[in-house]
Amino acid sequence: MSGVTTSLLRSAENLRRMGHELMHLAPSGRALKPSDWAHPRTPRSSEPTSPGLRPGAEGAARSEGAGVVLPAPGQWVDDVEGVPTLRLPSLPLTGYPTLRFSAGTVSAVRRIMVDYQPDVVHVASPFVLGARAVAAAKNLGIPSVAVYQTDVAAYTHRYGMPWLESTADHRIAAIHREATLTLAPSRSSAEYLETLGVPRLFRWGRGVDTELFRPDRRSADLRRRLGAEDGDTLVGFVGRLASEKQVEDLRVLQSLPGVKLVIVGDGPNASRLASTLHRAVFTGQLTGTELADHVASLDIFAHPGEFETFGQTLQEAMASGVATVAVGRGGPLDIIEDGVTGRLYRPGDLGMLRDMVESLVDPSARAQLAMNGRRAMEAKSWPATSRELERHYHRAGEFHRARQLHRWREQHGPDSPGRGRSTTRHRPLPFPRHVGAP
Repeated sequence: MSGVTTSLLRSAENLRRMGHELMHLAPSGRALKPSDWAHPRTPRSSEPTSPGLRPGAEGAARSEGAGVVLPAPGQWVDDVEGVPTLRLPSLPLTGYPTLRFSAGTVSAVRRIMVDYQPDVVHVASPFVLGARAVAAAKNLGIPSVAVYQTDVAAYTHRYGMPWLESTADHRIAAIHREATLTLAPSRSSAEYLETLGVPRLFRWGRGVDTELFRPDRRSADLRRRLGAEDGDTLVGFVGRLASEKQVEDLRVLQSLPGVKLVIVGDGPNASRLASTLHRAVFTGQLTGTELADHVASLDIFAHPGEFETFGQTLQEAMASGVATVAVGRGGPLDIIEDGVTGRLYRPGDLGMLRDMVESLVDPSARAQLAMNGRRAMEAKSWPATSRELERHYHRAGEFHRARQLHRWREQHGPDSPGRGRSTTRHRPLPFPRHVGAP
């Protein structure tokens, strides 16, 4: 499960506990059928559309039929952890069949929003479907919160298309400028968005499930099944096996005496990595308690990807009481305090990565790092980060309700970057409904 998905599902879980109603809008996980290309038509609810959802209108009462959404041809509804999820027709990304993007249009997304009448639209890692959701929300006068989570521009280099970097930059900037506000997960991602001129920018980190990921899940039996003998050091990676994760960098650890690599995950590079990391154990994709057991049974967690906007698996390893070694770039800079809760090595310096891991082979050398890492994660819970997310929803609503967005543009200009602060202290608005789109 990706960090984007984990963040969305755990936030949704806690928002529901707080009394909010949600609906997800997401690409399907199957191939297109001829009916998917039919003209999208979402049947209307029996009540008239609320005047508050007309373009440019704000703050009006919702109609009694709000929330009634029936799928149009090619769409269907399933249940994802208790949240109704409307699936839209999708296509696979070339060379990456498990990553799909929706073929839906802005008008199709707008029709869904008119039926559901959300108070706020949460857009997770917008690029294709999410961009349409931002446009539809703006057209209907609904606040939108765009969560930046994927460094698409950097991926262009990893996939051999550096000439597309500026195109990706412009696309990301255009999407986030249209959103009511943007949330960035780390200092590095916030700084990147500022260089693009993205306004109304705020920081929002991620929680970690410290009940699921905890040290007492460590299993001697599982370690034996992973090939560890007495005195061996298990060094692991968890994540998508794709080019941008740079898993092949871990090859420098294979020759360390007594070190055994464990790779948890799946992706388009799985077969190639199995050849490059020929001494490693590949478990495939794991979730839930099985994943938590594997993470806790490691001795060292290695994170080589330089393009992470955050680094959710780092937090899970630290919560599990596992010493972490990560590249000192991007999201890990906000998670690890070097020498205290983990270790950071210079980007591209694989010799430094090897030396750091070798220095932690002795259990006494990594014990304090592991203990400090667990302690740091105990302060980060999904309920706490979800309450913070709720406050950002309120802020987005205030921008619309009090025309604070207009005042922001008058004071700072339409293209002014910055994290921004609320200039009024209006009473927070209730938000009974949210729609989330990736």
